[in-house]
Parts: sequence; structure tokens; C-alpha cells
Amino acid sequence: MKATKVKKIRVLAAKPGLDGHDRGVKVVASALMDAGMEVVYTGLRQTPTQIVESAVQEDVDVIAMSILSGAHDYLFPKVMELLKEKGISDMLVLGGGIIPDEDIPALKEVGIAEVFGPGTTTTEIVTYIENHVPNQ
Repeated sequence: MKATKVKKIRVLAAKPGLDGHDRGVKVVASALMDAGMEVVYTGLRQTPTQIVESAVQEDVDVIAMSILSGAHDYLFPKVMELLKEKGISDMLVLGGGIIPDEDIPALKEVGIAEVFGPGTTTTEIVTYIENHVPNQ
């Protein structure tokens, strides 16, 4: 009997904008790797264009963006706009960081699947990704 190889979920972890704090995204990236996912971390101060180009180049299933600077209402929708321009509609896009509750509905409206705030456990994030990436 031949063993079937299960494709690992590939995640791009990104820090859009001028935010200079990356401890949280590194903790999440480590938890995702511990859960068996492949994680590509883009580093600090990425533009939406750089994030989308990296996601395409790395053929990821998920873009997970973390932001603390307050620019989520511009940067997250810009990433979604660039994905749409490229005809990409099947990539799971997540947000996290310090995002006011009142901003979350607008982010979801543009296509951010879920927003994880302070206090979210890494287990919750792992489970969400595993449950929402198709064909795993």
C-alpha cells in the first residue's frame, strides 16, 4: 500500500507597514511550525506589494499579517486589492495584532477571513488555519 503524502499548509507571516515590533508574529510563526506547517516570515516593514509578491512566489495557502501601528485599515485592504488584481481568490488572509473591535467588520468585508487580537492563543490560530485551508 502506497502512503499518500499530505501537502503541508504553507503560511506567509508578514509585518506590513512601519511597525517595528515582531515578537508576537514570531511566536505565532513558531507555533504554526510546531503544528507541522511551513512558514515563511517576511521580516519587518513590508509593503502590501512585497507581501503579495512573496505570497505568490512562495505559493502559500495563507497570509497571516500582524500589525500594531494602527495602519491596518489601509494596509490590510491594500493587500486584498492586490490579490484581487492578480486573480487570487483562494488564499486565506488573516490579520492580528492591536486592532479595535469596531474596525474588524470593515476588514472582513474586504476579505480578511479572521482577525486575532490580544489574548488569542496560538492553538486557536492553528485550529482556525487547519479548519479553513481546503484540501489538507
